[in-house]
Amino acid sequence: MRTVSPAVRRILLSLLLIFTFCTAFAQTDARRDDAQELATWIKANYTKYEYRIPMRDGVHLFTFVYVSKDASATNTYPIMFDRTPYSVAPYGVDNYPRLLGPSDLFTRSRYIFVYQDVRGKFMSEGTYEDMRPYIADKKSNTDVDESSDTYDSVDWLVKNIPHNNGKVGIWGISYPGFYTALGMIDAHPAIKAVSPQAPIADWFIGDDFHHNGALWLPHMFGFMAVFGLPRPELTTKWTGDFKPGTPDGYNFYKQFEPLSNIDAKYYKHNIAWWDQVIQHPNYDAWWKARSTPQFLKNIKPAVLTVGGWFDAEDLWGTLHTYEAANSQSPGGDVKLVMGPWCHGCWARTDGDHLGNVWFNAKTAVFYRERIEYPFFEYYLKDARDPELPEAYVFETGTNQWRKYDSWPPADAKPAALYFGANGTLSFEPPKETKEAFDEYISDPTKPVPYIAETFLGMAREYMDADQRNAGRRTDVLVYQTEPLDHDVTLAGPIKPELFVSTTGTDSDWVVKLIDVYPGDFPDTDKNPSDVKMGDYQQLVRGEPFRGRFRNGFDKPEAFTPGTVTRVEYVMPDVNHTFRKGHRIMVQVQSSWFPLVDINPQTFVPNIYDAKPADFRKATQHVYYGGADNSHVNVMVLSH
Repeated sequence: MRTVSPAVRRILLSLLLIFTFCTAFAQTDARRDDAQELATWIKANYTKYEYRIPMRDGVHLFTFVYVSKDASATNTYPIMFDRTPYSVAPYGVDNYPRLLGPSDLFTRSRYIFVYQDVRGKFMSEGTYEDMRPYIADKKSNTDVDESSDTYDSVDWLVKNIPHNNGKVGIWGISYPGFYTALGMIDAHPAIKAVSPQAPIADWFIGDDFHHNGALWLPHMFGFMAVFGLPRPELTTKWTGDFKPGTPDGYNFYKQFEPLSNIDAKYYKHNIAWWDQVIQHPNYDAWWKARSTPQFLKNIKPAVLTVGGWFDAEDLWGTLHTYEAANSQSPGGDVKLVMGPWCHGCWARTDGDHLGNVWFNAKTAVFYRERIEYPFFEYYLKDARDPELPEAYVFETGTNQWRKYDSWPPADAKPAALYFGANGTLSFEPPKETKEAFDEYISDPTKPVPYIAETFLGMAREYMDADQRNAGRRTDVLVYQTEPLDHDVTLAGPIKPELFVSTTGTDSDWVVKLIDVYPGDFPDTDKNPSDVKMGDYQQLVRGEPFRGRFRNGFDKPEAFTPGTVTRVEYVMPDVNHTFRKGHRIMVQVQSSWFPLVDINPQTFVPNIYDAKPADFRKATQHVYYGGADNSHVNVMVLSH
């Protein structure tokens, strides 16, 4: 067989790239045409109305209602309701959106679609409060929260919007998912089905702005820079702006260490939320009042909680919203859907890949057509029962949907991955009976980047990105198994249990669970970046833990230098199969920048008040052998 010359290879590669780009442009044009056709169809088939709905305390909330033109006394429709702090644009009764409802399936099926600016945002009256706490014991009409605002809005809608069938569904993604979750507490009787999707549930322990007490720096900064500025008056426009002047997130966010520089250089005390955050560095009553899972009790509507295994923002909130509503609502109808998606990607993509990892199926299309749409049709229109399982979850690695009667699956068994000498990792404890350790130096001036090329925002692809770049650093420990001789499926939470010491008095500990592909793993057919997948180190789950909170998020405590200390925490669930021939890897490090703000490694009462002199190098020890066996607790499932 003749060898292809380099010149011919270059020509063939050029033709392949041209074909790829032409195909991509054609697909983009087709999607644009479909969106424009749907927008035209909406104008022809719906009439838009504007209302200011009164709440029990006299505040009026700005609301758009889209009613199908064929609605009549004998042809009624259910209401689909979305409450948002992100604007109900386009404003004006003659301006129509390109989509109504969670997907085009709902648009063409015809509902009464309702969109509302939440209290204090854009055109709604009142004062805005981030994650407004739920008031369990309301004593007067001045005791209002998102639950009461939802109740009052639904009560007004079913009584005043002609030709509704008396049934209401609520959905929302991210922050609107939080409003959906709060709306199902003390729910109005007309609310029959709700779908909190990637709902914010706790901004200190696991969602958006903090993970296990560590500040999620780019999300906090970027979100507040465009969202946190006060609204001087009712407006249809955003009040914030963010012009960093550089695409390099690593260098951009380095200027914010110490964190007091954020106010000095950007916020300048114009953002009340940031001022409140820095006054509450620990998990005190202020944060606890804003943690929603504790209030999800006796939920009456049917619930479809939706999230993505690779959601960089609200994966914690999805799993804990489901768990709390399910466990605290005896006899309730609470379901969970988890797909291989980034934040909200089930609503706007095909869901066939994320970054360099492909799932061999259009998972988001499957979800929209076979799960979400039938769920609402059944509860709001009395359509055929889709007979959804309690947990409909996608198993990455094998790339297939699984149905379970509970989550985690009842037959998942506890196991542990133990660290050992020479970077070994095994389901068996190490044979060393004498205590040993691995060592690295953590330098706050040169933190470990979260991805090879760091971005200003939270790049969604990092959640399954290649970790080879990190594993080659001297300040990252690497442990891995031998190539597996059979498939290993993990289903449930990941719980690192580390035995460590530090020469500092504070420290972060980042644990990453990684799927190491075999060297001969084939490249994907669609590979415009020419990424080689042989020996790819796919992040399956990674989370930081701020060591000062090892005895409780409300009990910060300094480390005693040189003293062996247990650090254990819970990372969000996975449903992943490490295939035969792959390796399981764990990486341990003490920084993950700029996802996580830099720990000064000197204990200070309020980390937001840390001074430049507090940022010091520290020598870190991770122990194995003897009584102090560092390991990662997992749940193993046999199919």
